[in-house]
Amino acid sequence: MEIISEILVVAAYSFLGILLMMLGNWLIDLLVPCDFPAEIQKGNQAVGWLTAGSFIGIGIILRAAIMSPTMEAVEETLLTGMLSSALYFVIGTVFFILGYFIVDIINKKYRLNDEIGRGNVAAGIMVFGIFVGLAIVISGVIC
Repeated sequence: MEIISEILVVAAYSFLGILLMMLGNWLIDLLVPCDFPAEIQKGNQAVGWLTAGSFIGIGIILRAAIMSPTMEAVEETLLTGMLSSALYFVIGTVFFILGYFIVDIINKKYRLNDEIGRGNVAAGIMVFGIFVGLAIVISGVIC
């Protein structure tokens, strides 16, 4: 019976992870002023790179959020574990998005959002790197 319980926990966290990953990517799509699905259908590789970076970055943050213990090192229920994971994920995603905008503001030579909207692949790859780098740092803080 313990294996069934473990499978249910894996299923619950997997479902939560998928929902949070989709939510995180949706939030980034709202904040970067171009319609990701439409741009990808047009073949905008910059948006493809940005989207890949956001999914990888969000996945890294989410992994750390799920693995992170709560404040008390006690046995937690599935519900409290999922809630604390969601809370860490939200905090991590806020800093993930904030980090992107800080880099964009500091960079005075061009606007990343504009370059990505124009399909500048180099900008998309740069944002991919920014997202993955930020996620690694944020996940280290969460764990």
